[in-house]
Amino acid sequence: MSTVRPFKGIRPRRDLAASIAALPYDVYNTEEARVVVEANPLSFLKIDRAETLFPEGINIYSSEVYLKARDTLDDMIREGQFVQDEEPCFYIYALTMNGRTQTGLVGCASIDDYVNNVILKHENTLEAKEADRIRHVDACSAQTGPIFLAYRPCDELRGIIRSVCASAPMYDFISDDGIRHQAWKISEAGTISHISQLFAGIPHLYIADGHHRAASAVKVGLKRRAEDPGFSGDEEYNYFLSVLFPADELCIYDYNRVVTNRNGCTFEAFPDMIKDGFEISGPADAPCRPSVKGEFGLCWDGRWYRMKARPSLYSGDPVHDLDVSILQDHILEPVFGIKDPKKDPRIRFIGGIRGLEALEQASKETGGVAFAMYPTSMDELLSVADAGRLMPPKSTWFEPKLRSGLFIHRF
Repeated sequence: MSTVRPFKGIRPRRDLAASIAALPYDVYNTEEARVVVEANPLSFLKIDRAETLFPEGINIYSSEVYLKARDTLDDMIREGQFVQDEEPCFYIYALTMNGRTQTGLVGCASIDDYVNNVILKHENTLEAKEADRIRHVDACSAQTGPIFLAYRPCDELRGIIRSVCASAPMYDFISDDGIRHQAWKISEAGTISHISQLFAGIPHLYIADGHHRAASAVKVGLKRRAEDPGFSGDEEYNYFLSVLFPADELCIYDYNRVVTNRNGCTFEAFPDMIKDGFEISGPADAPCRPSVKGEFGLCWDGRWYRMKARPSLYSGDPVHDLDVSILQDHILEPVFGIKDPKKDPRIRFIGGIRGLEALEQASKETGGVAFAMYPTSMDELLSVADAGRLMPPKSTWFEPKLRSGLFIHRF
């Protein structure tokens, strides 16, 4: 049983939505964020990355940075750049990229569902990354970046959402990267109740993207509980901002690898080292993009080859059978000595959205070896999460990215 409830959304004034909406805070480093905020002073990055409002050299983790985020949000609300709905509502958020649309419900998920594994995860979080967002959420008393959740499709929910989307949207704009963003508000009490009841019949929600934001929101909620002697469980801090999508509408891109140190391995020796697990063909006339699970593109000294994993490598285990695991277990560790890809500085990860040309360029710049991956599927992600297991790091890359600042949940 999944708990999803409406909230009194704080959201941009209609004419400012396109200017305020921003990519997630962790897409940028500080220097890149400064450029965005300088070019667009309304960008929500000035709240998500409040160090951009200070001179260069500021400690980005200092208390004054988090307090500045809170004060800036307060100022924008007071000046009318944001408005707040008077009654709890659900919202719909649709993103269209390259002609494909994914449509999610914006609401609040329960921290108890997270703690009790009704909301399932597929990757670990890092304490250092959590600590930053914990301080940000706590200082602002708000979740400013939504958690990207998925659920197994429900025809009745899809029908309700389609019906709402037949009306004129509340927001409709195209961001600089060509993504169309549309949003609608659901304020009718009967529809809100029906949606909550339908989610109550869904056994699990899945974190697709935003594991660190989710963990941070939960830890702030638990902290507020400990500080509140009158805690009842109904307080807003017991819930966190989410956009929930049916899994069959989502697209996972490849998350490719570059090994920057060959560990003494030559190309002449490489095929023999992996012959028990892989077939290699090539070189090819063009970059090799894998076309099926179990295929890999290999770029070595600017030449592309195609590798195919032999059936004997697969065991039926949902984690071990992931292509990222096959590569890690049978090539990256035994050949290149990369035992822990989370910590080893010799491996880089290149999002598939950047294309195989960027992957090839990275291998040339580092003198390394590049591997193009076939994307992890949503079915694989759900199977790993259902089994209570975790994927290797950098197994999934979701596009398009949800914008921050379009919906804010304050508590």
